[in-house]
Amino acid sequence: MVYTKKSPALLIMGIILLAIGATVSLGLQDGLIKYLHTSKHIGEMTTLSYIFGTIAVIVGIWYLVGTHKEGHLDYYGSSVAGAVFIFLIAMGVRWYLAPWIAVMSKAMGPVMGAKYLHQVLGLNYVVLGIIAGIITVNVFKIPEWAQNGVRLSRLALKTGVILLGTLYSLAELAHLGRLSVMLIGIFVLGSVGFVLWMGRRKNLPNSMTGVLSAGMGVCGVSATVAASPVVQAKSVEIAYTIGTILLWGVGCMFIFPVVGQLLGLGHIQFGAWAGTGILNSAQVAGAALAFQPDGIETLKVAEIFNITRVLFLPIIVMWLAIWYVKNEQGAESVNIGKVVIGKFPIFVLGFILMFALSSTGIFSPPNHYKGKYFDNNIAASKLLSDQQIALLRAEADKVQRVDRGEALQRLIENRKVASIDDDATLRGLVNARVLSKDANKILKGAHKAVRHTAKKIKKFRQWITLLFAFGLTGLGMQITLSSIKQAGGQPLVIGGIVGTAKAVLSLVVVMLFVSETI
Repeated sequence: MVYTKKSPALLIMGIILLAIGATVSLGLQDGLIKYLHTSKHIGEMTTLSYIFGTIAVIVGIWYLVGTHKEGHLDYYGSSVAGAVFIFLIAMGVRWYLAPWIAVMSKAMGPVMGAKYLHQVLGLNYVVLGIIAGIITVNVFKIPEWAQNGVRLSRLALKTGVILLGTLYSLAELAHLGRLSVMLIGIFVLGSVGFVLWMGRRKNLPNSMTGVLSAGMGVCGVSATVAASPVVQAKSVEIAYTIGTILLWGVGCMFIFPVVGQLLGLGHIQFGAWAGTGILNSAQVAGAALAFQPDGIETLKVAEIFNITRVLFLPIIVMWLAIWYVKNEQGAESVNIGKVVIGKFPIFVLGFILMFALSSTGIFSPPNHYKGKYFDNNIAASKLLSDQQIALLRAEADKVQRVDRGEALQRLIENRKVASIDDDATLRGLVNARVLSKDANKILKGAHKAVRHTAKKIKKFRQWITLLFAFGLTGLGMQITLSSIKQAGGQPLVIGGIVGTAKAVLSLVVVMLFVSETI
């Protein structure tokens, strides 16, 4: 089969991207950029438009004039059109549509405290990109020349998860790891057991019950595929399970961020909830980025919980194998080890490898925490001014604790934070609210002056954000109404009950026991 189609579409998209890059770099979009408040995107608008535009023009010409034969060059070359198609829609949403909706929303004024309508509803570039993908596939259909490339979106999502491993510190993982194992252990094992119990009550076939329990309890589609051999699931049962997961997950991507905003959840709380309560890895990422589109803290927490859940997969496969042999007459035993190794998600191993490399300091300076590191070799402009020193001296008597008083005195003498220990002590002083608001503002400024974000980490964060924007828009293009309709009858009922129970109960647990500090 020849995948490459002789279509001018890729060449046209390349010209459009080059036009965007040129008009931005020449200042022709300055008025629009000022109106949309998107000056922070100017760098990526020019660079990415030129890079992808050039590639699209060159490959687009090859599409039209080249001779295409069946083979690897044809297969991989044909994917460029679909990838550029996703990229153009995703970046159009990120650079123009989402900022315009934010401007319109702010013009209406706050609707909930200090939050605007687009913030409460989560109408940011992530959610809008998914919606754009869903509308594209269900209303306009994916063009034939783009179909092969649209599949690349899943690769982008998995690559983004792998790169997230570069942003973790041992301190974060030590804390979140223990927390995630406890939460995930309870809800994974509980969900699997609940589905098995309900399946028996509803007289579902053991094969259907087994594969549904894995999908609803562990990690969505990956667990469904991994568990299907051990419970000898039929194709239609796998389709029902995936349809149920898809239907539930799509709803969660939109509902979770809204609920999180209404309840005022913090980044760690929402990440823990999304990573526990949402089934599929891509859907977890979508909800986390919808909740915090301009930062990566929520996504990091959510993916730690998600990956912890995947690590439970061997245990669940073993449980289902024993359960199925015990409950199904004539069932044959299977090689559990072979199934686990063959079906285990490779991207999780990639994440673990990148985290191991990150722990050596290869991606950032030593002692980095959330991508930041301590460095008191700062410019003179960042030293405390005479007025700031005078204010701190005037309020020094308010500090009763010896360690805090000594750290404050050293800050006054050096006009900067002198050590990591002093930085931690002064942050504690700020949290204690002993000093005035103005004095605490000075201490916060001194902290920011010596805690830097490594340049490599900044680059990783930027690329991770773009990968997820691309991947989630492509994910939307794979959500068809026909695939959602595959979730039929009793599997949908059981999946809905278990999914709702998991989401509600995990939210309660997170709000009661998960702190916003690491």
